Amino acid sequence: MQGLQLLVDLVTSMDQQERLDQWLSDWFQRGDKNQDGRMSFEEVQRLLHLMNVEMDQEYAFSLFQTADISQSGTLEGEEFVQFYKALTKRNEVQELFENFSADGQKLTLLEFVDFLQEEQKEKDYAPDLALELINCHEPSDSGKLRHVLSMDGFLSYLCSKDGDIFNPACLPIYQDMTQPLSHYFINSSHNTYLVRDQLCGQSSVEGYIRCSGVEKRALKRGCRCVEVDVWDGPSGEPVVYHGHTLTSRILFKDVVATVAEYAFQTSDYPLILSLENHCSWEQQQTLAQHLTEILGEQLLSTPLDGLLPTQLPSPEQLRGKILVKGKKLETLEQDVEDEDEEEEPECDLEQQQGSELEPELQESFLQSKDKKKVVKCPPFCPPICCQIMTQGPIPDPGGLLLLPMQKLKPILCPALSALVVYLKSVPFHSFSHSKENYHFYEISSFSESKARNLIKEAGNEFVQHNTWQLSRVYPSGLRTDSSNYNPQELWNAGCQMVAMNMQTAGLEMDICDGLFRQNGVCGYVLKPDFLRDVQSSFHPERPISPYKAQTLLVQVISGQQLPKVNNTKEKSIVDPLVKVEIFGIHADTARQETNYVENNGFNPYWGQTLSFRVLVPELATLRFVVKDYDWKSRNEFIGQFTLPWTCMKQGYRHIHLLSRDGISLHPASIFVYISIREELEIES
Repeated sequence: MQGLQLLVDLVTSMDQQERLDQWLSDWFQRGDKNQDGRMSFEEVQRLLHLMNVEMDQEYAFSLFQTADISQSGTLEGEEFVQFYKALTKRNEVQELFENFSADGQKLTLLEFVDFLQEEQKEKDYAPDLALELINCHEPSDSGKLRHVLSMDGFLSYLCSKDGDIFNPACLPIYQDMTQPLSHYFINSSHNTYLVRDQLCGQSSVEGYIRCSGVEKRALKRGCRCVEVDVWDGPSGEPVVYHGHTLTSRILFKDVVATVAEYAFQTSDYPLILSLENHCSWEQQQTLAQHLTEILGEQLLSTPLDGLLPTQLPSPEQLRGKILVKGKKLETLEQDVEDEDEEEEPECDLEQQQGSELEPELQESFLQSKDKKKVVKCPPFCPPICCQIMTQGPIPDPGGLLLLPMQKLKPILCPALSALVVYLKSVPFHSFSHSKENYHFYEISSFSESKARNLIKEAGNEFVQHNTWQLSRVYPSGLRTDSSNYNPQELWNAGCQMVAMNMQTAGLEMDICDGLFRQNGVCGYVLKPDFLRDVQSSFHPERPISPYKAQTLLVQVISGQQLPKVNNTKEKSIVDPLVKVEIFGIHADTARQETNYVENNGFNPYWGQTLSFRVLVPELATLRFVVKDYDWKSRNEFIGQFTLPWTCMKQGYRHIHLLSRDGISLHPASIFVYISIREELEIES
C-alpha cells in the first residue's frame, strides 16, 4: 500500500512536461510491437490507430521520413518525439500566437501582456502575471532572461493549469467561512454505507472512504455529511444496513472508527453524522458509548463555549468537529440550563408527538390520546416504536398490535439524545409552522418529490426558510438502483444538504462534483447573497430584477488526444462532438452541441460558436461533454468537465477531461474561447 501510494504521489506531482514525457514513453512502448526500441512505418501506422487518428498514408509517411534523421527506416527515442511534435502541431494555436507576435517567433513581454489583457481578461494583473508565466513556462533560459515567450512556452502555458478554464483563484479556500452553517451548500451523501444498489447491495465502510473503481468518494472527496442507518444487531452490537432490505450488514463501531480516521483527511471543516436510529433502548446506549469513546474530542457533545447561541455556528468555529444529526428529547435551551444536573430527563409524550416520532407514529399516538387506552403500531413498525413497557400485547383481529398505555419509558435514550446539539431532527409541517414553533438548530428532511413540490408551491418561502434553518433532501425510495436526481434545482431554493448516492456516476454526480470542486474541496460552498437574506424576494421558479442577464459565447475550437470509446476494436476511431450544457434555474437550463468530426479523436477541429442567455449566473453550472457520434444508437460518452459559472475563466482555455468516474483522462482536452457579455438593461 505504501509503495502504491508513493507511485500515485509521484504521478500527481508531475508537471505538464513530465506528464507529456511519460505519456510519450507509454505510447512508444505500445507502438513498438516487437520491443526492439525502434518503430517501423508499419508500427507507426498501427500506433496512429491506437492514438485515435486516421491520417492520409502519404502525409503520415512524409512526417515519418522527416523525423527519421538517421535515415535508418525506423524511429528511435528522440526521432519519435520529433514525429509526435509534427503530428500534434497546433495550427489554431500557431495562428493565435502570430496574431500577437510581431515577428512570428516570440512574444515580447508587452505583447504577452496585451494578449493577457485583451483575450484572457486578466486586466490589472496582466503585467505581473506575464512575468510569472514566462518564468514558469518558457523552456529556454535565454528566453526567461529576455522576458520573451516562444511558441513552445506559449503552448505550455495554454495547456497548463494557468490556462485552464477553472479559475485557479477558486481552488484554495477563498470564501468567507465565518457565516452560519445555513448559509452554505454542504456536500452530502445518502446511504453512505452502500456501494451498489439499495435492495441487495453491499454495505461497507469503504462507502465512507471510496467506492470501487472511483478515484474519490465520500470523505476523501470532501463530503461533509454522511448517513448511518443503524439497527439492533447480534450480541448487543448495533449494525448498519438499509432496513427491510437484503443489503449486507456492518458493525456500527467499525463505521465510527472509519469516520474517526478519515473525517478530516481532505477537509478539516465540520463533518455531520446523519444518524437514522432504529435501535432499542439498550443498543442506543451502545451507540452513545461508541460515539463518545471512539470519536473522543472530535465529537461535539456540548454547545460551543457552553453558551446558548442565537444562530448556527460557522464552519470556521466548528473546524475539526463531528456533529451528530438526529432526534433529541429536549431543546438546546434546556440542555444549557440543565448541563450541571445529572438527573435523567423524563419523557414528555405530548412534546414527542410534535417532534420526535415518525409521521405515521404521530397519528397513532394522537389517536391514543383521545382513547386514553391503546396505541396502534403501524405495519413494518421499526423497533424504536415499541419501546413501551407493557403488560403484554393484546391480539387484534385486524393484525395490528394493541398495547396498553400504563407504563411508558422514553423511546430515545437520553445518553444518545445528549450528543445531538445543533442538528435536532424535526418533522416538517409548513413554513409558517416552522417559523412559529422551531428553532434555528432544528433540521427537517424532505424527499426529492416533496422538496420539488414546495419549490413550485412556495419557492420564496422555501428560500427564506433555508436562510436560518438547515434542510436535508434525500433521493426517492423508488431509486432502488441508487440513481440520482439533479441537485441543482434543490440548490436553487437554498437547500443546504442535498444528499447524493455517491456510488453512482453520471450527470447528476458531475454537477455535484462540479460545485464542490471549488473552495479547497472543503465540502462547504457559500450560497449567493440572495439565498442568505432572510427577507429575500428570490423565487427559483420566477426570478425577477435586480438580476442582469448575461450572454455566454463558447467557441469550441479543437480537441486533443481523445481516448477511444471501445478499446477492444483496435481500428475503431471516434467521431467526436462537443455538447455544452448549462444547469441553473429552469429558464437558464439549456444544451447545445457542435457537429461531429469524422474519424479523428487525436486532433479534431470544430471551430463552432454556441450562445447561451443566462438570467441568474450565480446559480449556473456548466458541463462540457465530449461524445462519440453514432447514427445507429445513442452517442457514447468520452469525457466531461463540470464547473460553476462563478469559477469560469474567460479567454482561450483548455478543458481537461475527466472520465465518467471523475478520473483524469490526461492528456485529453478540448480548446475553447469563452466570452461573457452582460446585458445593459435590467430584466423585469
